[in-house]
Amino acid sequence: MRWVIDHSSRELLQHQIASCVRQDVASGELTVGEQLPPAVELAEALSVDRNTVLAAYRQLRDEGLLEFRRGRGARVASAVTEPAPVTEAARALVAVARRHGLGRSELIRLIEELT
Repeated sequence: MRWVIDHSSRELLQHQIASCVRQDVASGELTVGEQLPPAVELAEALSVDRNTVLAAYRQLRDEGLLEFRRGRGARVASAVTEPAPVTEAARALVAVARRHGLGRSELIRLIEELT
């Protein structure tokens, strides 16, 4: 688990932390039931406030990716990697691209240019 946070980014730190967790779950680096580092330790490692880590963990809990158990910390609850709104937006994008004659490779190229 090597998470890197960009303190100069416009993206909120808590969102960056949540994104790191999502990516590790998606890649299999973190598996269901695996415990995440305590907020205090992660905050120190990333040079952020403990509440920032807790906000990221709560966000992921609300998405169903993490679960909290008293005295056991935060654990990966599911292998769901994409939030439902992102999946819905991606489906809509693919549908619009098809209507306008864009193929898979053209759509991927466009997304890469935008990200």
